[in-house]
Amino acid sequence: MTPWIIGKAIVLLGFLLYFEKIGQPRGRLAVKSILSLLFVVTVFLQPNAQTLFGRLLAAGLVLCLWGDVFLALPGLKWFRAGLVAFLLGHLLYVAAFTRLAPGADWISFGALVILAASGGAYLWLRPHLGEMHIPVAAYILVITVMLFGALAVYRQTGLAFSGKTMIFLGATLFYLSDLFVARDQFVKKEFSNRLIGLPLYYGGQFLLAFSPAYLMNN
Repeated sequence: MTPWIIGKAIVLLGFLLYFEKIGQPRGRLAVKSILSLLFVVTVFLQPNAQTLFGRLLAAGLVLCLWGDVFLALPGLKWFRAGLVAFLLGHLLYVAAFTRLAPGADWISFGALVILAASGGAYLWLRPHLGEMHIPVAAYILVITVMLFGALAVYRQTGLAFSGKTMIFLGATLFYLSDLFVARDQFVKKEFSNRLIGLPLYYGGQFLLAFSPAYLMNN
């Protein structure tokens, strides 16, 4: 099942990048919706998907699916709707990670590095945000906390290395992909943002979707 899912995802991602390149909005919306639905289906197919962690993660992925649909539509109002959907999705990821890592483990030197990176990203974007500076600041805060949680999960000794690595790497790729979304929306709109950002995003989401099957040590 896993090779089939990965193979389909790679093919769909290729079509999505093609439609992004030629500027075909209907093709982009259709393929993006199917590709994002695939990572939702993936999480429900995993062992341990019915744990509280799995259910919270799945709910976050569903919200990200809606965020992807909204971002594929033109106009600032749809971008705002996508921002809200992803913000809520990240909050569900945060809730999911609290099931795996106690709150005290979320504060570390690595978390301070992440916080500094997020602060730098906001300062970079701030001159371009206009009236969106408060929603974007809130989003950056939430995704930063989400990455804190993923790092805390990675530091847990009682979890399988493969599963906790998938969570941390998946969250990191998602975090990085959002920088390209922000650059495209607020700084400079160009295909290279999608060429780099979309593989990072979908790689991250599929890693998270597969992670419930790999969390427990045998």
